[in-house]
Amino acid sequence: MAGTLNGKTAIVTGALGLLGKEHCAALAEAGARVVAADLDGNACAAFATSLASCHGTEAMGLALDVTSERSVAEGRDAVLRRFGSIDVLVNNAAINDKFEHPAAAAEESRFEAYPLELWKTMFDVNVNGTFLCSRAFGAVMAERGGGSIINIASTYGIVGPDQSLYRKPDGSQSFYKTAAYPATKGAVIAFTRFLAAYWGRNGVRVNALSPGGVENAQDGHFVARYAARTPLGRMAAPGDYRGAIVFLAGDASAYMTGANLVVDGGWTAW
Repeated sequence: MAGTLNGKTAIVTGALGLLGKEHCAALAEAGARVVAADLDGNACAAFATSLASCHGTEAMGLALDVTSERSVAEGRDAVLRRFGSIDVLVNNAAINDKFEHPAAAAEESRFEAYPLELWKTMFDVNVNGTFLCSRAFGAVMAERGGGSIINIASTYGIVGPDQSLYRKPDGSQSFYKTAAYPATKGAVIAFTRFLAAYWGRNGVRVNALSPGGVENAQDGHFVARYAARTPLGRMAAPGDYRGAIVFLAGDASAYMTGANLVVDGGWTAW
């Protein structure tokens, strides 16, 4: 994959997250100039420095709040001042449920009790953030006549959550996977199809990537249950999506748009 994205400028939102860092590294390794965008500008700058050092390409850290129209517009202008072009956008920024009091998570996460404010907040980041970034950065691509937008969705945007995964060994429910995350990721997939149809004539390809669950220090019983439910018999490693990101960003997927690339170890196959 080295060199396949030489001369391209790629923006990754949520760049400081577990998968965000992997997406950035994959794009840098393929030769892209990478813009690592997240809320903490200083941390993004430090990460960009390490990317440039490790991969021998230019990188830029960018403080970005995807829920702020002003922040996104200012970010777009900063990238254009630095690199002069925008070729790839990875809409990776997203949040998942976090409950202030773990002991109350099982009750608060029940659909019947789920707080409206949490629902609204997740839509603001996961859906509105994808909308704002696509509009600002994608319009630059459309005006220039080419580019690739990659929206990070989820298997839970395709199938419903298996609540049994979140039970403790004693049979009690530690929490429920809520409606908000699947609903936002389903919206991202639908939005992907809209943009693909809307900007196709402008040469802008828009695809979704739906990853499966990533192993990240979860409880052992959860990892074992997830692995048993997956044809490949394991959760994903963080680096398992590098190839898919580079594929969707580059010319190897030149005739692909409006698609949802599912990389989940077979999770949705049965």
